[in-house]
Amino acid sequence: MTGMPRLQAIRGAITVPANERQPILQATGELLGAILGANGLVADDIVSAIFTMTGDLDAVFPAEAARDIGWNQVPLLCCREIDVPGSLPRCVRVMVHVETPRDRAAIQHVYLREATRLRPDLSSPQ
Repeated sequence: MTGMPRLQAIRGAITVPANERQPILQATGELLGAILGANGLVADDIVSAIFTMTGDLDAVFPAEAARDIGWNQVPLLCCREIDVPGSLPRCVRVMVHVETPRDRAAIQHVYLREATRLRPDLSSPQ
């Protein structure tokens, strides 16, 4: 850690079992909680977040899960992930911009469930 907060980006992804409101919100909340926990963050450290979902998910905006955990003053954006043939289905991805004293090398990116296949180099055993 360097001591002085600076802007860093944290990536994460999680798969969802079904295109339904509750599974999407639960998975997104789980992912955001894991990102906060792994990086020692609180809601006030969050600058903004960009969510994407694969084309097979459209039951709810994943940003709603962020609001549910208190990110009420955080700018959030939801987008559609590009449809690449053979890509991982039912996947929510996020890039969270944070203010943290952690160096880039100390940032913990979080990939859960089947999304560990996206970045096995960054995924921790579950």
